[in-house]
Amino acid sequence: MYDAIVIGAGPAGLQAALTLGRMHRTALLLDSGEYRNGTVEHMHNIIASDGTPPAEFRATARAQLAEYSTVEARDARVERIEGVVDDFTLELEGGSTVRGRRIVLASGVADDLPGVPGLAGLWGLRAFTCPFCDGHEFAGRDIGILGAAARTVHLVAMLSPIVRSITVFALDEQPTDEDRAALEAAGADIHSGLVRSVAAEADGARVTTTAAHVAVAGLFVAAGTVRQRASFAADRGLRMLPSGAIEIDDFGQTSEPGILAAGDLAHRASLPGPVASVIQAAAAGQMAAARIVQEFASS
Repeated sequence: MYDAIVIGAGPAGLQAALTLGRMHRTALLLDSGEYRNGTVEHMHNIIASDGTPPAEFRATARAQLAEYSTVEARDARVERIEGVVDDFTLELEGGSTVRGRRIVLASGVADDLPGVPGLAGLWGLRAFTCPFCDGHEFAGRDIGILGAAARTVHLVAMLSPIVRSITVFALDEQPTDEDRAALEAAGADIHSGLVRSVAAEADGARVTTTAAHVAVAGLFVAAGTVRQRASFAADRGLRMLPSGAIEIDDFGQTSEPGILAAGDLAHRASLPGPVASVIQAAAAGQMAAARIVQEFASS
């Protein structure tokens, strides 16, 4: 039986496994091969790794974990979690099982994009959601934002100091006069038509609307939603937050003893939502692993 089983091998899971390994606790890291930034070519806003391809980041982390004799990594998908604290059983794809005293959920979230033809093919390459991660790359250029949603005004305000111009493209209906005034005050132009499709064009993107074809350097999406990538939280009846994330305490503990969560699938109730950040995810993974180590040390 492992001291801890970490489900998910993004930044949160990798860091949790590393922390457990450094404290000589037996840990199994399970990697489904699915990542929120799987289509992204380069990560940004990560000190000492700014511009690193995510696949390279993960490969380096896996190589470093291999140096710790108490850590094992497997490419495997978890189907279900059974049992209770100190004796969990996880069924893996294919029917095999593994057992652990603690579980760290780090399987992350998935983005549900607006149903715009062509958008999925641009996601992570020329269409993004996080200005901290991808805004700087469009410095001094013209960009578009898909969706006149609630967060669009805030997104415009964050991107305005970086880019040359911002055009907001409505998806289903034009914004109200009040929303239009707020968007224009924040520094955006509102396109007159509704979006029909998007596509790659030269080193940017082309937005086809009911009124015209518009070329932009890149796109940010304001109208998408996120969901838990796996059903573990629902299956276990974990306490959830209005954001759709798992509720945790400062150390990653969920509402069920023995199950912790780290990364963008969870956050504290004091925050409005999870932070889509590699550094924040890794920090959460470290805290969850530290909680486990402390529990064993005090038992």
